[in-house]
Amino acid sequence: MFENYRVFETDFAGRPLVVETGKTTQLANGACMVRYGETVVHVAVTAAPKPREGVDFFPLSVDYEEKQYALGKIPGGYGKREGRPSEKAILVSRVIDRPIRPLFPKDMRNDVSIVCTVMSYDPDCLPEIAAMVGTSIALSISDVPWNGPISAVSVGLVDGEFVINPTKEQRDVSKMAVTVASTSERIAMIEAGADIVPDDVMYNGIMAGHEANQSIIEFIKSIQAEIGKAKFEYPSNDPEPEMFEAIKEFSIEDIKFALDTDDKLIREERLKPVYEAVHEKFDEIYPEQAEKIDECLYKTQKYVVRRWLLDEQKRVDGRGMDEMRPLASEVGILPRVHGSGLFTRGQTQVLTVTTLGLVSDQQVMDGIDDQTTKRYIHHYNFPSYSVGETKPSRGPGRREIGHGALAERALVPVIPSAEEFPYTIRLVSEILSSNGSTSQGSICGSTLSLMDAGVPIKAPVAGISCGLITEGDRWMTMVDIQGLEDFFGDMDFKVAGTHEGITAIQMDLKISGLTPEMVKEALYKTHKARDYILDEVMLKAIPEPRKELSKYAPKMLSTVIPVDKIREVIGSGGKVIQKICAECDVKIDIEEDGHVFVSGLDLDNCKHAMDIVNTIVNDPEPGVIYKGKVTRIMDFGAFVEIAPGKEGLCHISQLDVKRTEKVTDVVNVDDVIIVKVTEIDDKGRINLSRRDALIEVEGLKPEKETTPARRPAPRSNNFRRNNNH
Repeated sequence: MFENYRVFETDFAGRPLVVETGKTTQLANGACMVRYGETVVHVAVTAAPKPREGVDFFPLSVDYEEKQYALGKIPGGYGKREGRPSEKAILVSRVIDRPIRPLFPKDMRNDVSIVCTVMSYDPDCLPEIAAMVGTSIALSISDVPWNGPISAVSVGLVDGEFVINPTKEQRDVSKMAVTVASTSERIAMIEAGADIVPDDVMYNGIMAGHEANQSIIEFIKSIQAEIGKAKFEYPSNDPEPEMFEAIKEFSIEDIKFALDTDDKLIREERLKPVYEAVHEKFDEIYPEQAEKIDECLYKTQKYVVRRWLLDEQKRVDGRGMDEMRPLASEVGILPRVHGSGLFTRGQTQVLTVTTLGLVSDQQVMDGIDDQTTKRYIHHYNFPSYSVGETKPSRGPGRREIGHGALAERALVPVIPSAEEFPYTIRLVSEILSSNGSTSQGSICGSTLSLMDAGVPIKAPVAGISCGLITEGDRWMTMVDIQGLEDFFGDMDFKVAGTHEGITAIQMDLKISGLTPEMVKEALYKTHKARDYILDEVMLKAIPEPRKELSKYAPKMLSTVIPVDKIREVIGSGGKVIQKICAECDVKIDIEEDGHVFVSGLDLDNCKHAMDIVNTIVNDPEPGVIYKGKVTRIMDFGAFVEIAPGKEGLCHISQLDVKRTEKVTDVVNVDDVIIVKVTEIDDKGRINLSRRDALIEVEGLKPEKETTPARRPAPRSNNFRRNNNH
C-alpha cells in the first residue's frame, strides 16, 4: 500500500534519529516524521502553485504546534482542546524560520507554509531540534525551491565540557543553552541563553555546535539524493535589469541626499518627493508595474547604503564603524510604580517599568515542557506611534513576543532567587521611539528599572547589536546598527551580557550564514560596546540597586517550615491562617515544600505575622519578645495569645513599668501588646511580662516602688483548666 515508504536512520548525539517518509501526508509538497528518542515531530511543507499578488516580500509562514497529548495531558479550559500557541511555541517557530528563510529565492512570491507538530514528547530529546531537522528534510525532499539543507543542535556547558543535545538532567545544570543552525559551510543561526559565560567559551560552544551539525547535513543530503523531487519553476518578481538601471540613474543623487542624515524623520521627508518624481516619470513607461518601480527604488537605496559602507566606510548618520549613537539613561521616571528606567540610544527610546508582586502572582505555564510557573516575566510593547504610524493596537505579535523573550532571557541569570528576593517580578518595556535595536534598548532599560525598584540583581546587563555588510569575499561589521542599516544590511547580531560574560544572543541573517571569523569579531565588538554602555551611561544614572523598595511596593518576608507543621499553620478549615491574615492585614502563601511567604504593604505587620507563624511552628522561648492580643482579663493579670493556640499569663505586677492597681488601668480585651516570655514552667505554662518588653524595646525605666511589691496570686485550678496546663 505504501510503496514510497522509506525509513532513514542515523546516530544523533548518542541517540537514534529515525526519519520516515512516504507513509503519511502524501498531498503535501514534502513531509516527514522525525523520531528522536521518544520525541516524535511531524513536519509538512506546502507551497502555492502561483505567486501571491500585490506583495513585495516572500510569504513564508512557520508554525510549531505543541499538542498536549504528546505528554499524556488533556488541555484545560472549557473546550478541552489546544488554543492559541504558547509563548514557547511562538519562539520556536521564529527559531525555525530564521535559518531557513535566507535560503529561499529572494524573487519568489509563492506562499510557503511549514507546520511542525509535536506528537510525542521525550524530555531528554528536545522537540524543537527534531522540528528544525525535520523542516530541513521536508524542504530538501520537496519540489519547493530552497538552497538547503541545514541542521541544528543544542549546545550545553556541563562541568566545563560542551554537551551536544543535552538531556533534561544535563540541561538543568548547564551554564548555557545555545541553539546553533548551520549549512555545510557557514553558521546560519544562533539563539543563546547563558549564565554569564565568557565570550571565548561562547565562541567555542558555537563552533562545537557547527561541527556537530555537519554529520546531520550529510545525512539529509543522502536522503535528498535518494527521494528528493525536482524543484518547480516560478515567475521571478525581480524587475528587469534595464528598468532598474534607468530608475537608479534617474534617482541615485537625490537618494544619496535623502539618506545622508542621522534623523529618521528628515530622511523620510526627503524621500517622499523622490518617490513622487520617479513615479511621475516611469509610471507611463512601465504601466501596471508600480510595485516593481518601488522595488527599484528600494534596491537603489540598498545599493547606496552598501556602497557607502564597503567603499567609503561611511554610515548614513556620519558615525564611525564602531561608534555608537548618543546615549542617555534615567531612573525614577514614574512616581507611583515600583521602579522605572528610561534608556535612549539615538532615536530609539525605551521606558521599562518594574512591578513587584506576590509569589502567588507568578505566571502559570501550560506548555508541553516541565516548566509550570514563572516568577520573572518580561513583556515588550511596540505601538505604531513609535515609528510614526497610525495602525491600531491589536495586541502583541510574534515579533513583540520574541523581543520580550530575548530581554527576559538576557536578565534571567542576574535575577535573585525566590529565597533571596521572594517576589514575582514583571517588567514591561514600552517602545516610545524606534530606529533600530529596540530589543537591546529594552535590556538596558530593564536593568535600570530593576535597580530603581531595589531588586538586588547580581550584575547590571546591557545589550547591543552588530551589523554586517558582505560582497563576495569582502565583509565588514559595524556596531549599534540603526533601522536603515538593519534593513539594508546582512545581519543583526544581538548580544546581551555583563562585564564578565554573555547572558543572551540572537542572530538574524539575510545571507546564508557567517564564517567563524565573522562570529568572533561580532562577539569582540559587542563586548567592548556593552562595557562602554554600562560604565559611561547606565551606572552613572544609578550605580547600584536601591537599598529600599518603593513605599508602594508590597513588603515580603519568607521562611521555611517543616512540612509536617503546615497543617498547624493553616488550621482546621483554614481558620488559623485566615485569623493571622485578618489580624495582621497581610497575605500568606504556603507551598508544598514548606516555603512560607508573608506579604503586605506594612513591613511591621509582615514581621508580626511571621513571628506568629514561627511561634506556631516553634515553641516559645524564654527571653523572646512577641506581639500578642489580650484575650481575657482577671483580677491578677491578663491572658495574652501570642500565637493561635498559644496563650500565656501576664501577671498584674508585670503589666507596666509602674505600679498597677487594676488590670484594666493598663490593658483591655482585644488590645495588642508586646510581651516577653519570662518562663515556661515544667507543666508548659507560659509566663509573660509586658514590663520587661517595654524596658527592652522602648527603653522605659521602671518606677521605684515606695511600698513592697504585692506577692503574685496563686494560680487557681480554673486557670489550669482554661489554659490546658
